[in-house]
Amino acid sequence: MSRIEKDFLGEMEIEDEAYYGVQSKRAAQNFMVTGVSISSELIHALGVVKKAVTTANMNLGYLGKEKAKAIIQAAEEVREGKFDDEVILDSVQGGAGTSINMNINEIIANRALEILGYEKGDYDRVHPNTDVNMAQSTNDVIPTAIRIATLRKIDGLIEATNLLDKRLIQKEEEFDDVLKMGRTQLQDAVPIRLGQEFGAYRKTVERFIDRIKEVRNDLTEINLGATAVGTGLNADPKYIELAIKELRKSTGLKLESTDNLIDGTQNTDIFVEVSGRLKTFASSLSKIANDLRLLDSGPKAGLNEINLPAVQPGSSIMPGKVNPVIPEMVNQASFQVLGNDQTITLASEAGQLELNVMVPVIVFNLLQSINILTNVNRIFAEKCIKDITVNKERCEEFVDRSVGVVTALNPHIGYAKACEVAKKSLREDRPVKEIILEEDIMDEEKLSQILNPVEMTEPGIAGKQLLPKEA
Repeated sequence: MSRIEKDFLGEMEIEDEAYYGVQSKRAAQNFMVTGVSISSELIHALGVVKKAVTTANMNLGYLGKEKAKAIIQAAEEVREGKFDDEVILDSVQGGAGTSINMNINEIIANRALEILGYEKGDYDRVHPNTDVNMAQSTNDVIPTAIRIATLRKIDGLIEATNLLDKRLIQKEEEFDDVLKMGRTQLQDAVPIRLGQEFGAYRKTVERFIDRIKEVRNDLTEINLGATAVGTGLNADPKYIELAIKELRKSTGLKLESTDNLIDGTQNTDIFVEVSGRLKTFASSLSKIANDLRLLDSGPKAGLNEINLPAVQPGSSIMPGKVNPVIPEMVNQASFQVLGNDQTITLASEAGQLELNVMVPVIVFNLLQSINILTNVNRIFAEKCIKDITVNKERCEEFVDRSVGVVTALNPHIGYAKACEVAKKSLREDRPVKEIILEEDIMDEEKLSQILNPVEMTEPGIAGKQLLPKEA
């Protein structure tokens, strides 16, 4: 069974059970691009927006109560996810999101008709544009919904990042007494504690939490009521106030009207800013993953200073091989976020005059990046960081064998003498400490104090007391 719907381009046959209508089906046929549907977060946010604006229009007397209540119920059902499958559009499309907006409008109109006891498609009674889209434009509805969806997803991202931070703090404390060799340019440098390395990772994560919270506040300014170009055409000023009040009540978010609706309609730089923070964090996560893969390398022919948890067999041909698959996943996910940021930047730059028509690809990539990092943080925290163990003897062996410890002796024996000791240590493959004692350069008590793990890995403390005094 089917029904015939029409728009100003002509008629089209629509499946009778479908809640979407002619404009949705036409758009679905036009934009078969990625094969990825509109994100559920955006769909649900649009349901929230439609409920708020309809409530405002009803309270101001622009919509009759019976019709408005049916639209409000339908919009609430969209928010609850009951009609996700009726959004039939590809994520990448032309029209600045008009197709997404109309898909939602048609779903709500047809569901409202059903609630009122009428047939789907009977738009003389409830119209997708006239009634559901009253006092709105795609150009204020879609940006508002994007902000709501992004805010909600960021809250989930912060929660997941806090979990990663917690796991790193635990490892920082657990490994605080493990002395190992620090490396610069992948060459031996000076000793460091493994807990200090994890503390640096933790600091990176905490910086991101602060940064994303900061930019989150800028997303609370919305342009609802701007309509087509930001002038508020067809929108009662009281409607704007009432609609935003309803949005705050429905979402629990501290939303407020931007002080310049024209700016809020044509510019998308806030999404570039958010994406930039995500990109920065993704690059840091990838660096941490790189470090863990190096520290875990081996187990016999690599560094093997730490053990990453074994989560699955690593080879289809080599028995017993285990790969660092979680850090590898973190790397690849980070690359995707970096690529998404480039797309968002280009799309934002491509805006022209009073509107940026590239909004669909912006929200597609932005929400994907947030989803990716949210999932990555949880997986990284629970399937990798949480169960990392250390090979303490291996770390100590590298320190004993390395000439890097000689750097700590520079203030006491001079750079030239330290170089001689370093060269002899490398040439004869003997520990620095053994050579120092053999050549009577320093007594064992003082040497032990200087080469104490805490002395070598903390600025100052007792080490200053050991420095030779000038005559």
